[in-house]
Amino acid sequence: MIREDSYAGRSPGGRWLLCVVAFWALAPLIASAHRQDTGFLNRTTMLDGTAYRYVVYLPMDWSPKQKWPVILFLHGSGERGTDGLDETQIGLPSALRSHPERWPFVVVMPQIPFNHHHWTDPNMMTMAMNALNTEIKEFRGDRERVYLTGLSLGGYGVWEIAKNYPGQFAAIAPISGGIFWSYAPARWHNQELAEEYVRAIGRTPVWMFHGAEDPLVIPSQAEILFKALTAAGGDVRFWEYASYHHNAWDRAYSERQLPQWFLSHRLSEIAANRPYSERRVIPVHPIPVRVDPAIYDTYSGQYADFGTIEMTIFRQGDRLMSRRRGGDPVELLPETSSRFFYPSGSSTRITFEHDPSGHVTAILYSDDRHEEHWDRVAHDSGNKLSMR
Repeated sequence: MIREDSYAGRSPGGRWLLCVVAFWALAPLIASAHRQDTGFLNRTTMLDGTAYRYVVYLPMDWSPKQKWPVILFLHGSGERGTDGLDETQIGLPSALRSHPERWPFVVVMPQIPFNHHHWTDPNMMTMAMNALNTEIKEFRGDRERVYLTGLSLGGYGVWEIAKNYPGQFAAIAPISGGIFWSYAPARWHNQELAEEYVRAIGRTPVWMFHGAEDPLVIPSQAEILFKALTAAGGDVRFWEYASYHHNAWDRAYSERQLPQWFLSHRLSEIAANRPYSERRVIPVHPIPVRVDPAIYDTYSGQYADFGTIEMTIFRQGDRLMSRRRGGDPVELLPETSSRFFYPSGSSTRITFEHDPSGHVTAILYSDDRHEEHWDRVAHDSGNKLSMR
């Protein structure tokens, strides 16, 4: 007995309706199959028969509808390995996790193995550039906006790749690095070494960061390059962090200006760059401004997060004091009349917020990693706490 197919027996109109219904039922699955994952993605590149694992970071709002700026990030010696993961733990990758909104870039993070490999090795530079070019093609990278940065061992790599691949990067930012490699001490005797790098880099914008008390890569490495670039009419900034040792990268990658500085430069504009030279010693904390201590009375009170008192502010003579929940009193110093910092040099800032009539309503408690908003507590006639 031959069974009649119920679908084949339907009218053309009915079959069309079933197809429409089926399409809309499957549409979410089809879209999800083609949706690009974002965040930290694992990749592999081959060089001379050896596989090297690396990671590429895509912003959450990445889309193929536009071209994207790209950063090549070079890790330090402590992140060498073959897992393709350790290079994502410190430096720029950490800043991406803390403040993704500041970094609208595709970021390529290659990794070099152990066995005495360095970013200055020709094959390691080739591997890094291969990974970079692969991800530029895969994720619509903008060749006009490709940038280079790295820390410590990676800072050495920034200078070396910038010299060996001129015309590839719109700006570079070496951190705690230099050109006088600790594993090649004879380089210190080459009097023309700095000029060799300067000639290759030309007018490519450079922003160097270094700890003023770095015992591993001494600050004079950066100073020599700064002077050479300045003398050659280059475009260079040198920020030296007072009291910092080798780890200048946490502070550097938390600088809000850095990603904006990268984005302000394009490859085709380098030739027109005018000479620019800036050297700054960044103090541990800002120099306090003068304010009328009477304003401290308006800040005094308790500040709470969903009913829990997080901080008490009070005046002690001509000083403004703060006390965290269960902690000891600590003085606050004015960066502006409404923004304060701790004398310890912490990145934490306490900003007093006002309503349109000028009354203090809340505190914004922020640091390099996060922000918290605490409302000022008012005491009503029944001595009960309420939010003002």
